[in-house]
Amino acid sequence: MTVSDMSLANAIRALSMDAVQAANSGHPGMPMGMADVATVLFKDYLKFDPAAPKWADRDRFVLSAGHGSMLIYSLLHLTGYARPTMEDIRNFRQLGSPCAGHPENFELAGVEATTGPLGSGLATAVGMAIAERHLNAQFGDLVDHRTWVIAGDGCLMEGINHEAIGLAGHLNLGRLIVLWDDNKITIDGAVDLSSNEDVRARYAATGWHVVSCDGHDVADVRRAIDEALADPRPSLVACATKIGYGAPNKAGTSGVHGSALGEAEVAAAREFLGWTAEPFVIPEDIAAAWKAIGAKGADVRAAWEGRLAGHEQGGEFSRRMAGELPEGFSLEAYIDSLIANPQKVATRKASELALGAINDLLPETVGGSADLTGSNNTKTKSTGPLTRDDYAGRYVYYGIREFGMACAMNGMALHGGVIPYGGTFLVFSDYMRAGIRLAALQQIRSIFVLTHDSIGLGEDGPTHQPIEHVMSMRMIPNLDVYRPADIVEAAECWELALKDADGPSVLALTRQNLPQLRTEKSENLSAKGAYRLVAATAARKVVLIATGSEVEIAVATARLLEEQGIGADVVSMPSWAHFEAQPDAYKTDLLPHHVLRVSIEAGTTFGWERYTGIAGLRFGIDSFGASAPAEALYDHFGLTAAKIAPQIAAALDN
Repeated sequence: MTVSDMSLANAIRALSMDAVQAANSGHPGMPMGMADVATVLFKDYLKFDPAAPKWADRDRFVLSAGHGSMLIYSLLHLTGYARPTMEDIRNFRQLGSPCAGHPENFELAGVEATTGPLGSGLATAVGMAIAERHLNAQFGDLVDHRTWVIAGDGCLMEGINHEAIGLAGHLNLGRLIVLWDDNKITIDGAVDLSSNEDVRARYAATGWHVVSCDGHDVADVRRAIDEALADPRPSLVACATKIGYGAPNKAGTSGVHGSALGEAEVAAAREFLGWTAEPFVIPEDIAAAWKAIGAKGADVRAAWEGRLAGHEQGGEFSRRMAGELPEGFSLEAYIDSLIANPQKVATRKASELALGAINDLLPETVGGSADLTGSNNTKTKSTGPLTRDDYAGRYVYYGIREFGMACAMNGMALHGGVIPYGGTFLVFSDYMRAGIRLAALQQIRSIFVLTHDSIGLGEDGPTHQPIEHVMSMRMIPNLDVYRPADIVEAAECWELALKDADGPSVLALTRQNLPQLRTEKSENLSAKGAYRLVAATAARKVVLIATGSEVEIAVATARLLEEQGIGADVVSMPSWAHFEAQPDAYKTDLLPHHVLRVSIEAGTTFGWERYTGIAGLRFGIDSFGASAPAEALYDHFGLTAAKIAPQIAAALDN
């Protein structure tokens, strides 16, 4: 007997309302409303194989409306993924279950992206679509898949949606299809409480194809998707749905959005849907039909694996998709050239020079900037522009879309085969912080090049001068924050960022020129997070700890102190995280407790107590900046050797 599409969809509805009811927490409305659309997608269009969830040429499916997580948990279970099991679903939203309140990519195979903040999933999918076209241009039919998104009204209302769809339309990402759950309901009530915009017209204006359908009429859904597939532009499929479809008393209201239906309404929904099975039980015929849907991708995958095995670039493609760097990758030769020919450059320029070597060695890097290419120094000779006419390019002009850039970079990293890096000013990390945080949460290799990292940028003034930003980046778990002091440290930090496949990195870089402080060949000292750059010649009484552009100031300060017979070590600390990972003996040797410890950083002093102790000194800026040349600003805020050394001497006398 053939199982109807309605019965297949009702399995999703039943699991969703049962799981939310058991947890007494969650969002049943969206999965119940979009069950018909999701059924059509997985049954008739999506290219996937639960037996090989990381198959490189699978379609990517992103549930941008992540609060409706029971939709994807139901689909993964029903189609035959190893997890979630029914027991996992029974424990929805409970400690230890992979079925978290919002889908997490590190919890379940088949969850392509962590989607919590609305709109970020769709923006991430834009990056996946860019990666797919880029790799297709390089590897041909080894890469030939689509990116599908289910998004809600909130995803389309968030500001990042404007950034993401503008980029997608500009790049003509025709293999990106967004299925919009057009249910006209938000948490507060009807969408028209807060919005009357013409969403379809907005998408059309940015170069998207737009089509509408009845989200509960499977034939109409297929018609709309077929039309989207036939159009060369990215597509928005507006699926008119009723939120909580099947719940006879609550469907179509905000009351079904984010709370359990209640036992009485669950019972009424079962009767309305004709669903007679017990909670968390799927009738055998329906379960078998869903498993058959999951099994249909096996032959397609096998054919693809045959193409991979015979492809002249198959080995290189597999290496890139595995996230492995070429065997023996190192910047040692480049750093040796710096030791032989020292240079005084801004670390933003030092980053560009390092990228010149990196991009020649790593064909998988794809750079970009949020309309600050000439200031971020993120483009090199080997990275031509990636455009709608040439997806093989390796440089994305993101436009003034910092948050959209961050999430698109995350999508590229999640897709695989690409190592994305992108630049803007450090102060504008405020606009992209949620994207950086999501990169850290998802454990992916996105590299954020954040230049103009202090008052050293000068005349642009306090709106552009970061104060709290480096420290706020250090607070994000699993994010490596590097603030190199010279051209050698910049290269070392780049190498560390590239070799870490399990987390993102921030490189905080200067506008102003800095002298090369490292002139002798050594191991990668930045890998230790902090190291003794200058050792005291007199009896050591103070350790100066500095980062970035202030290491130069620390060296000059130590020189003045030594002239007074005060022994001073200088410790360069490009990475707090790497230093914290060192053995206690190393940390204690570098920062002994019996001497005065002093921090120097052109930013907030908040947090430096960790290394100076309460009795130590902290030189920085705990106010906003000012508009003036950099040299004048450093003097004004007391960040010069001439102003710091006397205060240290006075503290030692007390």
